[in-house]
Amino acid sequence: MPVRHGRLARRSPWRSVATILAFTTGVLVVSGGAVAGVAAWDVAGSVKPGVHLAHMADTSGSTQAPAADVAAITGGVNLLLTGTDTRTGQGGAYSTNAELAASAGAGNNDVTMLLHIAQDHHSMSVISFPRDLMVAVPACPQADGSTASASSRVMLNTTLARGGLSCVVVTIEKLTGLQIPFAAQISFDGVTAMSNAVGGVTVCVASPINDLYTNPPLHLAAGQQTIVGEEALSFLRSRHGVGDGSDLGRISNQQVFMAALARKVESGGVLGNPVMLYSLAKAATGNMVLSDTLTNPTTLVQIALALKDTGLANMVFLQYPTVADPQDVNRVIPQSTGAKIVNAALVADQPIVLSGLPGRAAVIDESATATAIPTPAPSSSTTATASPPRATPSPTTTPAGAVLPSTVTGQTAAEQTCSKGN
Repeated sequence: MPVRHGRLARRSPWRSVATILAFTTGVLVVSGGAVAGVAAWDVAGSVKPGVHLAHMADTSGSTQAPAADVAAITGGVNLLLTGTDTRTGQGGAYSTNAELAASAGAGNNDVTMLLHIAQDHHSMSVISFPRDLMVAVPACPQADGSTASASSRVMLNTTLARGGLSCVVVTIEKLTGLQIPFAAQISFDGVTAMSNAVGGVTVCVASPINDLYTNPPLHLAAGQQTIVGEEALSFLRSRHGVGDGSDLGRISNQQVFMAALARKVESGGVLGNPVMLYSLAKAATGNMVLSDTLTNPTTLVQIALALKDTGLANMVFLQYPTVADPQDVNRVIPQSTGAKIVNAALVADQPIVLSGLPGRAAVIDESATATAIPTPAPSSSTTATASPPRATPSPTTTPAGAVLPSTVTGQTAAEQTCSKGN
């Protein structure tokens, strides 16, 4: 069934979201050999058949099963995370004719993220690619054996419907120059299940967030709010309720959640709870479509262990650099200078260092006692206000790496930020 798109200003915000990061910062930070071994044995039964990925270049050896021992994966990791907005099989409010007409079948990859773990495991980057990013798409193999033709100008979120998970992978490979051997896909019900499995996440809300377009409608007062289940889904899917109402604002709102989730995992809320780890692993494998390189539970554990000692300050969440598309104000294209720096850093396996502010729907929490990047002294206010500029990174305060232009937005997991309503 075809997927229908409207103009950005009118598009419904009922979209898939980024609780996939429960997979990358929850399942992927599993520690403790005994727990991992028991989980791997039982979780294997919930793994769905894997998707074989096509690639822009040869990735010989990437599909081989890992060794039986549970230890950190050798070398770096490139893992593509997608969220589909399909209504097919989601039930409830999504089963109406209007909803199914909006997106059915494979759906759109309205969330596309790339997880890059460095070869030395000392840094991690999660790059969010806007759904409305116009990109060149290579030829994509189809399930029936045919091939969708290459195109020089396609909206990124159509690539899942164009050729499945593999098509999204080859598109991001072409855009970044990376080889991506691992991929995962999640839908609405999977997002809810993952949020329940992690036990909820406490986020800072700078100003009230109200969004009547999510299901259920989202109403959050200013302050610290613990969100779980369907409320977490609405929070992550909200577009009209945060920032300037754009998809770019929604990305920064999702980054607030992901950073808070990473801090929860690091602080022991997840790592110190074997039952939660087991539940999270089973939720991931039971509610995601995985590439055939990820269907061995041991692989998930090995990737997890690669992040065990990375540290929050070295976990960076950023939006892929973009500017307005001169051909269509409702679309964006890569920003040449910033995109080149990001791509080069990823290919060269360099840490990424931010110098700009959080995105459109996020502000630095000035009431927090610790931040990863130097900022002016906190005010006496207990609520977040407009973010002060980050101090220029220096070798004495940040790890050596590729410093991005100040126009590139994002945050580290150590930085405490707040989402702001519009």
